[in-house]
Amino acid sequence: MLAVAIVVITLALVFYTIGVWAERIQGTLRWWHAGAFALGLACDVTGTMLMSRIADESDGPTSALNTVMIWTGGLAIALMAVHLVWAVVVLVRDRASEKASFHRLSIVVWAIWLIPYVTGAIGAMTAD
Repeated sequence: MLAVAIVVITLALVFYTIGVWAERIQGTLRWWHAGAFALGLACDVTGTMLMSRIADESDGPTSALNTVMIWTGGLAIALMAVHLVWAVVVLVRDRASEKASFHRLSIVVWAIWLIPYVTGAIGAMTAD
């Protein structure tokens, strides 16, 4: 199950990164970017649920690194959800200025999302 969780979390990284950076490079928010955000969020939630199930089956203590990953991971999922909802609002309102400046929020949410991804990877590589 760990391998599946790692693949799904990595797919979240791929989808979210493509959506965020394509939006930034293209200079305006488009519906397919919101689709990439949604796929990234879905993969992240699924991967997090799988990782949580694995952790529940483990008898070991929670390390400080895992605690950071848990808290920042929860924050990142919440921010990704808000980001997706706001993207849909911006797209529905169809204001050019909002669509052109949306990337600022995207970059911040993406950068925060990287924290639990990286801490999780480090934690997995350094586990006994």
